[in-house]
Amino acid sequence: MQPASRAVGGSTSAPPLPRRPLALVTGASMGIGAELARVLAERGHDLVLTARSEDLLRELSSELEVLGARTHVLPLDLAAEGAVAVLVAWLHEQGLEVDVLVNNAGFGTHGPTLEAPSERERAMLQLLVQVPVDLTRALVPAMRARGSGRILQVASTASFQPCPGYALYAASKSALLSWSNALHHELRGSGVTCTTLCPGPTATAFLATAGHRPSGLQRRTMMTARRVAELGVRGMERGRPTTIPGLFNRLGALLATRLPRTWATATAGALLRNRD
Repeated sequence: MQPASRAVGGSTSAPPLPRRPLALVTGASMGIGAELARVLAERGHDLVLTARSEDLLRELSSELEVLGARTHVLPLDLAAEGAVAVLVAWLHEQGLEVDVLVNNAGFGTHGPTLEAPSERERAMLQLLVQVPVDLTRALVPAMRARGSGRILQVASTASFQPCPGYALYAASKSALLSWSNALHHELRGSGVTCTTLCPGPTATAFLATAGHRPSGLQRRTMMTARRVAELGVRGMERGRPTTIPGLFNRLGALLATRLPRTWATATAGALLRNRD
């Protein structure tokens, strides 16, 4: 952004405008990721947008620039080997300092765990656990050195109990929640916080991509991606370790942690089976 200038008794230059905080959002092309980018742009952030679909990223970039955000687009499949290193090197080459890291990229697979395609589940595990860990470790040291920064990890209400039908997905999100909560504790006093967003069923393409036909209850309690994003950013700004959007989702997570584990697993399995 160029410094503003104005004439007062001759030509003088005004001080440079303050730098807008820069947020990196992975999986930004659609769904919760795109809404998180919109909310952050509305709240005064510039954006780095990355996902596989360049066309969708370009469309979102144009929309966000109308809101006053400067955007940077990097089409990238983060599940590919070495992708995180490519992203981090690109940020350095562009001279971009990330103030807010949003680890949102991911997908789920639905069905019996022993029948799941191993390559697809390996890519899912990479996106849901290893990529957030690697990106966080790469970018947070600079935040700590500056004494400020925010991390938003997108997990799920599936983090709170085993989920037959989403077995590895739920295990991955549980690992992310546990690791991120521990990181939040370790970052105390540094000026950097780590918030984990745990949405329940959300009106995105996630269920269709996973091959899951939701129940009537899930459809009735489904939240919009916009509302999930708003509550997630609010929780991040307040430095909360965990944010669960929606009363129904908070009650479900609480119940899952209070029931005997076998009961919680059976309940989740009944709720998450495919409906005709």
